[in-house]
Amino acid sequence: MRFGTTAPNLCEALLKKQNFGLSGPHVSVIGQGTWYIDRGDRKRAVAALRRGIDVGMTHIDTAEMYGDAELVIADAIAGRRDETFLVSKVLPSNASRRGTITACERSLKRLKTDRLDCYLLHWRGSYPLAETVAAFEELAGAGKIRSWGVSNFDADDLEEMLALAGEGRIACNQVLYHLGERAIEHAVIPWCEAHGVAVVAYSPFGHDDFPSLRSKAGELLQSIAEAHGGSSRQVALSFLTRVPSVFAIPKASTPEHAADNAAAGELTLSESEIAELDKAFPRGPRPPSLPML
Repeated sequence: MRFGTTAPNLCEALLKKQNFGLSGPHVSVIGQGTWYIDRGDRKRAVAALRRGIDVGMTHIDTAEMYGDAELVIADAIAGRRDETFLVSKVLPSNASRRGTITACERSLKRLKTDRLDCYLLHWRGSYPLAETVAAFEELAGAGKIRSWGVSNFDADDLEEMLALAGEGRIACNQVLYHLGERAIEHAVIPWCEAHGVAVVAYSPFGHDDFPSLRSKAGELLQSIAEAHGGSSRQVALSFLTRVPSVFAIPKASTPEHAADNAAAGELTLSESEIAELDKAFPRGPRPPSLPML
């Protein structure tokens, strides 16, 4: 794996970056998720996002489905929009051609910005993909989005989208990926690598089920973390982003948590540690449908 080098202090740390999509910009591999970020203390949430930007987690992900998360982000990025790589998503129920454009304009207003760096279809719904793609391309032509992608798409859905849009148009596929759910390794990651599509892991710590220290797998995480002077969550993020196509967007509720997530970019796992984690958290057989939250 290739991670950024350790800097004199965390505020100056340079997180590992990779191209976001086939011809996209270099984006921080460890970014910031915002699902439920509007449900806690507003000032603390804003401070956590700002701290994340300070330490290099400039990739910020949100969605119209996330309640007031876009409003929280607007406060956090005020005066710093050009530092960030900002992503939002349209709900499938709004993903007609006109509905997608309206939803995007609504998100832009809530985020207090004139453009999104990437705009995603949150999951596949009843509207034809051709309508959504047409809207994405119209938005791109108008300068309101710089790229577009999808979320919760399996390999066959991606193949259908590729046939509509052509090579190089799908910037990313955002999918569920954590130590206990590695289904995307069967077909989604290989497909995305073959077509230059970024893979963005949401809920990289699971959904309230991060391995307990009382479990054997949790003990292994802690042991590896202690060997590196880091945390179990940093080890998890390093494992998930061990291949160049994968990004991760953990949520942080405090500035301290954001700094801890960012430090994953300084932790390099050995081949033997990766093998141990692979055994402790087996990916299992390919499921009949792609898992999602």
